Amino acid sequence: MGLTAGAIMKKLKNEKELLKKAIIEGVKYGEGRGVVEFEPTDSASEKIEYIYRLLVHDKVIQPIPEDQISQKSMKHKIAIWASKLK
Repeated sequence: MGLTAGAIMKKLKNEKELLKKAIIEGVKYGEGRGVVEFEPTDSASEKIEYIYRLLVHDKVIQPIPEDQISQKSMKHKIAIWASKLK
């Protein structure tokens, strides 16, 4: 079930922890694919955007409509992805 235009994002119960997991797993995913090497100086927001775009590119997650993309919506989307990981 995807978000529709104007849909309100339902905050996940432990979204902050899931976002941390998403960044860790997303970095592993990107580096494991050999498509990126993150630097210690890369900001969390840079990592979040790269991870989001890579997961969309690889068709792992559904894209957010371009006019709704924000740091908040990307965080939410990758947190949902992380919640489904084992």
